[in-house]
Amino acid sequence: MSTSTALPGSGSGQGSPGPRRGSVYRGAEGMWSWVAHRITGVLTFFFLFAHVLDTALVRVSPESYNKVIETYKNPFVNLLEVGLVGAVLYHALNGIRIMLIDFWAKGPRIQRQMLWVVLGVWIVVMVPGTYFMLKRTVEVMFGGGA
Repeated sequence: MSTSTALPGSGSGQGSPGPRRGSVYRGAEGMWSWVAHRITGVLTFFFLFAHVLDTALVRVSPESYNKVIETYKNPFVNLLEVGLVGAVLYHALNGIRIMLIDFWAKGPRIQRQMLWVVLGVWIVVMVPGTYFMLKRTVEVMFGGGA
């Protein structure tokens, strides 16, 4: 007595595709936008937490507050600021997309197109934003300017 252990779609002629490889999830745009939305939300939360703590320091010790603020004036933190703006912007735009999916009758049907619009708007805003945010840092590090 012989039993077949072939998976569907593994060449046994059954016609259905085999399991997707490389991820536990299907990996479609909706799943990745969900993951990015959660990550950007958590990053924003931690920034706000740190921001509240260092701002509260001004009431305890203005000198300590000034020292902490001085440590933020370096190129690495400037890059983190650009990342923060990118995270907040994506989170906000994707949040609008999620509300449209939830509350607009056409939302679920065009959710993929709305994601591409969100990404397009994000790029259009982030490119000049990154330029202006990093301009001074690049000038200080590498010289230049008038």
